[in-house]
Amino acid sequence: MEQKNNGAVGTVQKYPRGAPLYKEEKKRSKAPWILIVILLLALLGSYAGLCAYAGSLDAFYPNRRINGVAVGGLTAQEAQTKLENTLLSQNVILCEEVSGSILAAVTLEELGYTEESFAGDAAWWLEDQKNTAFIWKGWEFFNIATGRWPGGANWRKFDSKTMDRTVDNIVSQLTCHPVHGSYEVGESAVRITKAKDGRALNAAALKTALMAVHEYSDAGYQVQVRYESIPANQLDVETVYEAIRGEMRNASYDISSGTILPEDMGADFDLSEARALLDAALPGEEVLIPARIEFPQVTAEELKEVLFRDVLGECRTHVSGTAARITNVRLSAEKISGLVLNSGDVFSYNGSVGKRTEEAGFKPAPAYVRGETVDEVGGGICQTSSTLYYACLRANLEITERYAHRYVPAYIDWGMDATVSWGGPDYKFTNSTLYPIKIETEYKGGYLTVRLLGTNIDGTYAKMTNEVLSRTDWETEYVEDLTLAPGAEVEKTSPYTGYKVKSYRHVYDKDGNLISSALEDTSNYKVRNKVILRGPAVPAPEENAPVVEIIPLPEEPPTEPPVEQPVELPVEIILGDA
Repeated sequence: MEQKNNGAVGTVQKYPRGAPLYKEEKKRSKAPWILIVILLLALLGSYAGLCAYAGSLDAFYPNRRINGVAVGGLTAQEAQTKLENTLLSQNVILCEEVSGSILAAVTLEELGYTEESFAGDAAWWLEDQKNTAFIWKGWEFFNIATGRWPGGANWRKFDSKTMDRTVDNIVSQLTCHPVHGSYEVGESAVRITKAKDGRALNAAALKTALMAVHEYSDAGYQVQVRYESIPANQLDVETVYEAIRGEMRNASYDISSGTILPEDMGADFDLSEARALLDAALPGEEVLIPARIEFPQVTAEELKEVLFRDVLGECRTHVSGTAARITNVRLSAEKISGLVLNSGDVFSYNGSVGKRTEEAGFKPAPAYVRGETVDEVGGGICQTSSTLYYACLRANLEITERYAHRYVPAYIDWGMDATVSWGGPDYKFTNSTLYPIKIETEYKGGYLTVRLLGTNIDGTYAKMTNEVLSRTDWETEYVEDLTLAPGAEVEKTSPYTGYKVKSYRHVYDKDGNLISSALEDTSNYKVRNKVILRGPAVPAPEENAPVVEIIPLPEEPPTEPPVEQPVELPVEIILGDA
């Protein structure tokens, strides 16, 4: 009958209930099992054949490695030779554990391995290969040949002394002491070393790591090395800048403590440039920083040996006059005695002696005030300043301030004097040497001596001469004085001849050879006329009275130095009162 089935037209054959279905297919279902059995038998046969083949080999399986060395297809003897030749020359590379950077490399031979270290390795492994159970030979052959198994590994014997020696050498090479940040001042630059941390290796740990090496590699043995970092002392450029920046100062003398003060170096550099150069440098690298460097010329060590060693200049003058004047000269000399001037210091006479008062011990004595000779407290102290001035000239020092007297002095050569007055002229000189200078004064036997102690390195010295350029003679002036008896005469003012004088400084070397001659100063000494007070005129005589002739006494001119031509003074001058 026809029946529709999902829209398809076909014939449906009906079988009786309970009849067996697909008889032909059921008979064919045994065939796959037969095929599987056949395949299994084939595989077993093949595996058995592989095991038999593997067992028949008298060489190492393909791709076999011993200690990382490929020995596949080699006999025991061939493999042994290759092991010895390859392993002994193989490098052991030491790498830093953290960064992986290569630190060093040694060979196994340098670690104490010899041919005997590998003796019998190949034969042992080949024998091990042969002793594998027959059923496992094929499995072992398959895995080794396909590279799934790398092969065996063997700990090798080594000479312990050689190993220790090599390890010690490696530790010595790889151990680095820290490079501490430091600086050094050169002639025109500052050399700064950038800090670099050091490192230390543990010898025992390194030996253990090297002993564990047993796998050969075409790239070499890789041994990871861990070392301990040793931090270095850091130094920043700002610290260097603050440490060296400043003005140069020679060693000097501390007056208050009587000790020598150390010298200071002068230096300066561009801080920004220095910072950039140091930042760009590698750890441990030295960097040159351009700088202005000025080294001291006198060190404390040198000054200790030559302090106040030499007499630089000396002058001695005769002190005359009243007792008050002598007292003033002695007192002013005492006030400057012992004073010390370091290099570059300026001495002030007024500043050192102070104001001349009776409370300070000074006495009224003759002095020049507006051209007149009057008693003034401190009169006579110009002799001390003049004696000091002459000593400074002979010491070849720099004169800072000096004024000549109004009238020619009688106790010192013309042009070599120095007048002073409180609130007026001062005498100053500068210590133009590199070493401290001490002033020493002495009054003895009517003479004042001033000497300057210091250090004369090259032996030079100075001499002074003067030249009179002009002379102005004094005249006699008469002034009527009604208090005097008629015809009586009294000298009121003593006369001084006026002079214009030039002084010269001549510098000589230690052998007496003239180095230089130069004008030192020009002194203009004023003329002062002789003034005589005269009583009223005598009345005219009466007519027819006898004429009486009055013969005046001859004038007695004042004593004055006769020097009117250039003269060269001796080293020590001793002059008396005029």
